[in-house]
Amino acid sequence: MERQVYFDNAKWILMFLVVFGHTIQPFTENHQPIDVLYHWIYTFHMPAFIFLSGYFAKAKKSKDYIIHLMKKLLLPYMAFQGLYTIYYFLIGKGDWLNLPFEPQWALWFLVSLFCWHLLLQWFSKIPKYAALSITVIMGIVVGYFDPIGHMFSLSRTIVFFPFFLLGYWFSEKELKMICHTSFRTIGLVIMVLTAIGLFLTPSFSIDWFLSSKSYQVMDMPQWGGVIRLGVYAISILMTLSVLAWIPSKSYKWTPLGTRTLYVYVMHGFFIHFFREFEVFHVGSFLDLVGLAVVALLLTWFLSTWTITKRIEPLVEMYKYIPLPQRFRSSTSK
Repeated sequence: MERQVYFDNAKWILMFLVVFGHTIQPFTENHQPIDVLYHWIYTFHMPAFIFLSGYFAKAKKSKDYIIHLMKKLLLPYMAFQGLYTIYYFLIGKGDWLNLPFEPQWALWFLVSLFCWHLLLQWFSKIPKYAALSITVIMGIVVGYFDPIGHMFSLSRTIVFFPFFLLGYWFSEKELKMICHTSFRTIGLVIMVLTAIGLFLTPSFSIDWFLSSKSYQVMDMPQWGGVIRLGVYAISILMTLSVLAWIPSKSYKWTPLGTRTLYVYVMHGFFIHFFREFEVFHVGSFLDLVGLAVVALLLTWFLSTWTITKRIEPLVEMYKYIPLPQRFRSSTSK
């Protein structure tokens, strides 16, 4: 397996699915096949992204490293939090005003990623299976606390942390193992059965996969923990199944996988314009294919060098802010 090629392919494919899922969301209510596809994508696309983030994470505990993370993740968060707030106001979006600590739309990931790196400093010292068990229990229990929700991205931080930790503990040998032909076959069966299950199951709220609301809000105050445990199981199986099918061959689009953060923070400007002005309509299967093409082109466009070099000062502003001398010395080794 070409290690870097595999991960670049994975990140770009997952990023396309993020954009595609956001593109088709307005049409889920009136089109069952789209609703099933939308739920199917959400069973794994963010868990897989978080898993890969954990795979490359380092459990460093130092003041300089925390400052580095703040510059790398929180500064872009604050910049785009302001930009999205202004943009939502300009296009007439109703819920445009959010407080600085209430992430606008997809920006929650930057806040949570910062928190996961901090949490990793403690959980990495706990035995693997004990740490994973504790974080899963935390993810289940947090749903019973109604005040813990979207604010500070706290609910998602706790609920999705097991995927980050699982990625951190995952070895390259284990990753190669799931890419073996036999596991791929199992993974394909899991993906198909999940799609069939979603088709046969009565429609349910996507909030179970978004993980930003309490069980009380989702009208399941007693049995919410059991349902979340089931969601964990489905998401882990789907994440590993999808990752098993990521190609390790290099393609022309493979280098674009290094720029997915640009797509993530920028695609919302287009998606919300599409939604607010009802640019697209779906009346047939060809319309759905057309939306897939739009999502593919948007993902490609936002990850091209032409775009990324122009918004780099916003996305990677930490490069333009000097780090403490001690940290620069340690990272150059």
